[in-house]
Amino acid sequence: MLSIAHGMGSLVRQFVQSFNGDYSSVASKPVPPGTEYLSVKELGAQMSRPGGLTSADLVTYLQARIRHVDPNLNSVIELNPEALATARELDRERASGKVRGPLHGIPVLLKDTIETAGMQTSAGAYGLVGASAGKNAPLVDYLIRQGAVILGKTNMSELGGFRIGHDGWSSRGGQTVNPHHPDADVGGSSSGSAAAVAAGLVPLAVGAETNGSIIVPAARNGVVGLKPSVGLLDRNGIIPASQRQDTPGPMARSVSDVALMLNAMSGSDPQDPASAGAPQGIDYTQLLVPGALKGKRIGYPATFSANGETRSVENSAQFSRTLEVLREQGAVLVPVNLRLADASRYDELLLSDVKEELNGYLAKRSGLPVKSLAELIRFNEERDGSEVDHQPDLKRVSASTLTPEQRKPLWDALLEDFRSSVDEPIQSHNLDAMVSDFETHSYFAVAAAGYPGITVPSGVDEDGLPTSAYFFGTRWSEPTLLAVAHGYEQAAKVAIKPEL
Repeated sequence: MLSIAHGMGSLVRQFVQSFNGDYSSVASKPVPPGTEYLSVKELGAQMSRPGGLTSADLVTYLQARIRHVDPNLNSVIELNPEALATARELDRERASGKVRGPLHGIPVLLKDTIETAGMQTSAGAYGLVGASAGKNAPLVDYLIRQGAVILGKTNMSELGGFRIGHDGWSSRGGQTVNPHHPDADVGGSSSGSAAAVAAGLVPLAVGAETNGSIIVPAARNGVVGLKPSVGLLDRNGIIPASQRQDTPGPMARSVSDVALMLNAMSGSDPQDPASAGAPQGIDYTQLLVPGALKGKRIGYPATFSANGETRSVENSAQFSRTLEVLREQGAVLVPVNLRLADASRYDELLLSDVKEELNGYLAKRSGLPVKSLAELIRFNEERDGSEVDHQPDLKRVSASTLTPEQRKPLWDALLEDFRSSVDEPIQSHNLDAMVSDFETHSYFAVAAAGYPGITVPSGVDEDGLPTSAYFFGTRWSEPTLLAVAHGYEQAAKVAIKPEL
């Protein structure tokens, strides 16, 4: 696995050569065990104390932890050689009385689709390893301005899963492993971001989703993942799949940390049609208060599908308990029959979008081995051989023949169908939000609609693997969703840490 970028500092090189298993001792002063699982607020409080933890201590500690733990997880694909220097500068700012915000000095990992100056942005593909993009995606600059330390890049399903259908696998980073069990599903495609947060390698990470790529790995790895409304956040500088579906989103171990991260990431692109009407200047932590669930009208599916069977809620102990927690906190629960939108042409339309947008992106990137999808397919065959086809999905993308003019009316009709399938029950029952068991796969329709959803750990199943509750709503409903999810999280009191 290529988890170490060239140009690491001498401290890290010495550590690699002399590591003795105690990675808490590599910082300038000992870092207490368990620091890796502290919240943003707790880390900030420690950094604000005279003589307390510094950002440089934390970065050094987490870099060492990554080198000790991640060879078994393959969640981190590259470390930022400037992270420690950045942390030291932020420590100097704090000492002088300047604190940029709650994320000041807090390390963040980025999915390998997000452009980062001085680092690779390859979507896990060797064909996209070459010159750096030379600039940061706007959301990276937003995070940096708020004091975040870019710790590195995370592994992922190569090309967002469009090379081969193995969740969490990339030719550059190998197979991402679920930290709760090596044989468990890790989810895709933001698998590295979710696994790294779950394993205590970083407190915060950025994922990106077309459909399920934040929600699924967050649920599988037992962390919180928010897929925002399409257009809420700036999407420039992110390797695209479909502008009708793509969005970055925050991943963390708590709803409050996700809300803080969303604050720092906020900023939409006025040139992006999907951003029309996007709310600005919102403090997404404002509604995270005690009693937030009281009186909230929350819909839930009367039946759900699991393992190919349609079941009633009463047959799911985990989901029944989720509803019980919500009810105990004063929520008004409303059973809803969800209508399924017609997804028969979704894949066809999505693959056609990917062909156009990936070709457009590659044509603009300089210093890469390939300039088009066709060149990428040839590159992979020359590198890996053609005896076994490792890129059937990429070839399906390349074979798409729909023109933009043909796609538009089909997409318009499909999106309207998906949106109404979410809007209608929420409006007709006057709901604040919907909740479902993650296993209902309701996240698919929500993502296709371009609407927001958030997954929150709800416990463990009979195999000891994480389970999740999934909250979703209509467009721009992030403040309410975060409030509801936070209220549930605080009442459920589920803390899932892998034994590694």
